[in-house]
Amino acid sequence: MSQLTGRLADGSTATVSWEGDRITSIEASSDAAEGLLLPGLVDIQVNGYAGFDVNAVDLDTATMRSYVDALAARGTTSSCPTVITATHESIVASLTGVARAVREDPVVAASVLGIHVEGPYLSTVPGAVGAHDGTVMHDPDPAELAEWIEAAEGLLRWVTLAPERPGTGAYIEAATKAGVRISVGHCDASPEDIHAAADAGATMCTHLGNGIQPELPRHPNQIWSQLAEDRLHAGFIGDGHHLPADAFVAMLRAKGLERSYLVSDAATLAGVEPGIYQTPVGGEVEVTADGAIKLVGRPGLAGSGACLAQCLEWITTSTPYSLTEILPLATSQPADLVGAHDRGRIEVGAVADLVLFSEDWQVQQVVRAGQPLT
Repeated sequence: MSQLTGRLADGSTATVSWEGDRITSIEASSDAAEGLLLPGLVDIQVNGYAGFDVNAVDLDTATMRSYVDALAARGTTSSCPTVITATHESIVASLTGVARAVREDPVVAASVLGIHVEGPYLSTVPGAVGAHDGTVMHDPDPAELAEWIEAAEGLLRWVTLAPERPGTGAYIEAATKAGVRISVGHCDASPEDIHAAADAGATMCTHLGNGIQPELPRHPNQIWSQLAEDRLHAGFIGDGHHLPADAFVAMLRAKGLERSYLVSDAATLAGVEPGIYQTPVGGEVEVTADGAIKLVGRPGLAGSGACLAQCLEWITTSTPYSLTEILPLATSQPADLVGAHDRGRIEVGAVADLVLFSEDWQVQQVVRAGQPLT
């Protein structure tokens, strides 16, 4: 049996013990806390990290192992690799690569909770299209969904689409029947479109407040409708770049913490040195010293340069939210959305995913499925 002692999010000190990959006990401790002991963070929207691209058509198991290890080293022990807008063949190749890695490498299998596909059923309206390739966008196709599910070997967990596109209702119903969640995002939708998507079975909003036109009518507009629709759980990128603090706080208060979750939306270049890079996501981009990834020559961001731990640091220092309040949005709540009810929590019987942080959010120790990260 192994154990780790630290200060939990609520301020108490505890010793967490585990055997195999499961937590077996949590006991109050009078020992000095070695650091901040949190569940492994759960990020269900990650395009890549530290130069490892999950959208590569030649994605192999070694790259996937490097991707999950790089994330774990920053405190994210579970993720959903996000495959973005591309040709049908490219998307299938990426899905196949992730599924093969999960099948071949038990560490990848312990780290990947499923796959998210973002596009190609998005809006082509400027702003709403974001950094996606508008030339390959098309209407939702249930037959294509079936091919994705087969290529992903049962790992497809959620799909982002623009609900104003023709055929959305039938697609959502087919996806829901297959156990795949639908998220509203990158859209030019009316309130009626958004509520109809929820009626059909949509349950999520993708990075609300981003992937949207720079100017909207005062009302009605899609932000109000997504906030007001209680059947939709909203994702937010809390990195300090995608949403200013006031907007972030106001949206969380409107949606409610219990119906919200955090994502990094980390791009492949997250965690690399500042500079100008050429990428398949947005073309030429600039990675800045403060962690933003900006499109070169046009306004907008090409994903995030932050990991979830950096998001938590920004939120707890730049907004009124405490770690106790915000932590579930980066752990148990996104895990529950993708059906991983034993992840992202320090509970007896849960998977032993644990991270010990210093007071300044530096990772000191990581345990992934009961195994220390080396």
